[in-house]
Amino acid sequence: VYNSAPSWGVAVGDALGVAEPLLTQHLHQHQGQTFSFLGLRVPSPLSLVVNGRRPPGSALAPPRLALSNPSAPL
Repeated sequence: VYNSAPSWGVAVGDALGVAEPLLTQHLHQHQGQTFSFLGLRVPSPLSLVVNGRRPPGSALAPPRLALSNPSAPL
């Protein structure tokens, strides 16, 4: 679940409803091995229904601002 607060999560056994899932087939090769798996992307915890209820607003991660200066010396 993208954009979820570190303090929020679901537990084993919770029933989840996903309104707009994005299912993606991943295929990766590393050191001669191939790894293939399905990924289900959920853009926000607020788009879920957990055990019949919407998560609270506190389930959403707060925004962060990160700045960089590509011309600054390393």
